[in-house]
Amino acid sequence: RCAEAFYIYFQADRVEEPYVSITKKRQIPRDGYSEEIEKEVGQAEGKLCTHRSAFSRASVIQAFLGSAPQLTLQLYICVLQQEVTVARSVFMVLSLLSIVYGALRCNILAIKIKYDDYDVRVKPAAYLCIFLWRSFEIATRVAVLVLFGSVLRIWIFLVVLLNFLGFCLYPWILFWLSKSPFPENIEKELSRVGTTIVLCLLTFLYAGINMFCWSAAQVELSDPDLISKSQNWYRMTVYYIVRLMENAFLLLMWYIYRTDFYLYVCAPMLVLQLLIGYCMGIFFMLVFYQYCHPCKKLFSSSVTEALLSCFKILYFICQHHKSTLLTGKVGVKSSANTDEARGSSKTIDSHNRSIHQSVSSNA
Repeated sequence: RCAEAFYIYFQADRVEEPYVSITKKRQIPRDGYSEEIEKEVGQAEGKLCTHRSAFSRASVIQAFLGSAPQLTLQLYICVLQQEVTVARSVFMVLSLLSIVYGALRCNILAIKIKYDDYDVRVKPAAYLCIFLWRSFEIATRVAVLVLFGSVLRIWIFLVVLLNFLGFCLYPWILFWLSKSPFPENIEKELSRVGTTIVLCLLTFLYAGINMFCWSAAQVELSDPDLISKSQNWYRMTVYYIVRLMENAFLLLMWYIYRTDFYLYVCAPMLVLQLLIGYCMGIFFMLVFYQYCHPCKKLFSSSVTEALLSCFKILYFICQHHKSTLLTGKVGVKSSANTDEARGSSKTIDSHNRSIHQSVSSNA
């Protein structure tokens, strides 16, 4: 692909295109008006776009199935050896940049797939917000996993296994609940078994991404493009709330079971820094979707409105749970009061009977 891309690029102006295709894209609405733009795309430009799309997907695969485990392993070795060499630090920085770049390409791919009808132009401020968002999120996540695995080496396998199984099975569960037919139009040459293998590998990559950060491209097996085109704020909110709670729990377990090996580290300060770092990643994510997203004018609701609605739902759930508990307590108290009233009435009746018997005996 690289050789063909360079060959097409250098031969683009020398050979005249035999035919061109016309593509139609709509501009992002401005003042409620959206203009449709026609563009001529030559054969060479179409091939270059195909290669660029393939390179973007390859960078995502390489980042989360290659660089992410490599960064985790190198940081784990540094923790055990209590030493960070120059060579290892260089490799860790390169691995982190590779993961951040892969996550950034995943964001851009998701935007272009969701808004394929529009002419999407990403500004430098958006790239900066995505870079900071992914850097804080991935770095803190890797550090939390390494710290937890350094003191509870067996339990870290259970944490990784539950994460992978949960995210691998989640798209299949949604596909089963939707009762959609099995996707057959992924590739004409693939059989049903080959299509199943491709979908399993896709969900495996999806689980690998969500293991370290939020996947901007949400897998939806019932969709022809296999990518969800709706902006699901509730799913994103639940993911980050659960992930923050998981990171806090893993750090708490590390703080409780840490050994004398960590005497040279200020443990409370480290826990606080990691939690603040993850919250900083969430902050830059909110800034991106609120101000820097190239298609923010197409959102049915803004980030602040979505967060307020999510918090309202959580508030109503908590209030309903409290009211249920209070109703149960009131029912228990009322039944207890009824029993006491019955007991007191029985005591009064027995007392009256004894008085009546004494009066009749005296008479």
